[in-house]
Amino acid sequence: MRPSLRRAATVSAYVGAWLGCALAVTAVLFFSGTRSIELASHDAVVQPTMSGSAVLETGPVLPDLRIPAAGRLGVDIRLEKTDAASTDELVRRYAFIAGQPEGQIAKVTDAVEDMLLDAALRGAVVGLVPIGVWLLVGRTRRRELAARIGLAQVLVGVGVVVVLGVCVWQPWTDDVADDGGEWVSLQQFLGPEVALPDELDDVQVRGDVTTAQTRRLVESAVDTYDKSKVFYATAAEQAATLDLRRPEDGDTVVAFVSDRHDNIGMDPVARAIADAAGATAVYDGGDDTSNGKSWEAFSLDSVSEAFEGLDRWGVAGNHDHGSFVHDYLARHGWTMLDGEVVPGPGDTTLLGVDDPRSSGLGSWRDETGLSFADVEHRLADAACDSDERITTMLVHDANLGREALVRGCVDLVIGGHLHVRSGPTRVDGPDGEVGYSYTTGTTGGAAYAIALGSKPRRDADVSLVTYRDGRPAGIQWVTLQPNGVFQVGDYVALEYPTP
Repeated sequence: MRPSLRRAATVSAYVGAWLGCALAVTAVLFFSGTRSIELASHDAVVQPTMSGSAVLETGPVLPDLRIPAAGRLGVDIRLEKTDAASTDELVRRYAFIAGQPEGQIAKVTDAVEDMLLDAALRGAVVGLVPIGVWLLVGRTRRRELAARIGLAQVLVGVGVVVVLGVCVWQPWTDDVADDGGEWVSLQQFLGPEVALPDELDDVQVRGDVTTAQTRRLVESAVDTYDKSKVFYATAAEQAATLDLRRPEDGDTVVAFVSDRHDNIGMDPVARAIADAAGATAVYDGGDDTSNGKSWEAFSLDSVSEAFEGLDRWGVAGNHDHGSFVHDYLARHGWTMLDGEVVPGPGDTTLLGVDDPRSSGLGSWRDETGLSFADVEHRLADAACDSDERITTMLVHDANLGREALVRGCVDLVIGGHLHVRSGPTRVDGPDGEVGYSYTTGTTGGAAYAIALGSKPRRDADVSLVTYRDGRPAGIQWVTLQPNGVFQVGDYVALEYPTP
């Protein structure tokens, strides 16, 4: 064999050996690994499988669930602690979340993809180890060792490798999930008298607890799921056909949502409104949660998934207590405002800050202990000291922008908080400047701090802000009423004095 062919064959053998070892290690690490995430208002543990199904282990009271996956790869999800006050409350949460599952599905998918990437990277490194040892030993030493190794040593070596592999894999742990009983269809579990939605035909349940109370809880969840799914799916379809103002050449439209208060059902409706209006960006005015707890991550996952592909800016509201909401959204693609001027949509400037009541103390960047009025004054100073005129001030409560408007330093202040729409209201500055204040209604249709439900509890609003030539040009609002009927407001142009 010619030297060049011999070298190519040698390299191919090394690459093949590395690839085989890397794939084997990757598979072992991937299928034996777990990942902890926040899911469906629970701490949860995710583990990939080759079952071709997604299995949700709910615990000792409620039956486990199983649905077919898209391919051969499956996943086991074990739900752990939650802060739900009762089983009934927990089941209602499940039903509402199941009505809009896209955010939770994306979260599990991301976790599994991250696990695969981590396992592949470690497998690639581990796969180099035997190649390196082989090269370090050298041809002469390998021949000497081969002459001394007999069948007994080979069998011992293979046995050690197999035992180590089995210890890492731990196949015996997979049997734990099979101790809960046989899988039956959800229809069989509930009985023929319960009419299931078509999309639940493939759902199976498993569990020893089949009391009448458990069946009633599951039946109630199915009913809540059906009502929620139908109401919001119908609303999203109708929203896509609304006669909204379409952007003209040079216009940039931004959808403005606020005070969602965990109502993930409105997220696809809000996105449909945004798409119907030709929006390319979204503002989030805060109060995405009821109290800013980690179990409410499902709400943040939902709004992030709903507005995937759009430019996104946001602030935290007074109900988003602490730093969890701000930090979580920042990690999921939102530009969270913190008192610094940043580029905004349509070649504009944007300024905003979390509501000072969100932490209970008030804050300005790293300074705590400030009152609402203190933060209002700091925002006005930041706007008036900016080298560029501030186009938009995004805050949870539009009152935070009062002083900046009075001083003539901002074109538009937008907020929520009141759960009632107001404005746009013109404010004249001391030197002829003109600015506007606008408050949008609650996008979640929230009457109280939490709006999770099968339909909005009050009018649910989405506002549309249009920019042209680097300034706010107009605002239009859209309302979904609790009876499922839409109202569309007139487009209100924002006028400024001629330079």
